[in-house]
Amino acid sequence: MNIFEKIIKGEIPCKKIHENEKFLSFYDIAPKAPVHALIITKASIKDFNELDGETMKDMTKFIHEVVDILGVKESGYRLVTNTGKDSGQEVPHFHFHLLGKKPLSGNFA
Repeated sequence: MNIFEKIIKGEIPCKKIHENEKFLSFYDIAPKAPVHALIITKASIKDFNELDGETMKDMTKFIHEVVDILGVKESGYRLVTNTGKDSGQEVPHFHFHLLGKKPLSGNFA
């Protein structure tokens, strides 16, 4: 069981931003920007290669809700997903990093 699955089950606490029956968003414990949120699926999906269109459609709506909650829509934000070891994916569970509230350049997630 990976760390995100333990967070979903409530075995590890998180600083929750938003949640529904399919997705969870919470603050990253090692932020790379003033706002650094993780947005994860509750379903066991390893990475983007396993993602289906219907889940992505629902996740897009959820991400828009998180963007509104965090207040980064006007100033801008970066949305990143890593897929596989060469990309730097550390947790084998599909997720996005949402970074904002500062000018971003280079690699942050």
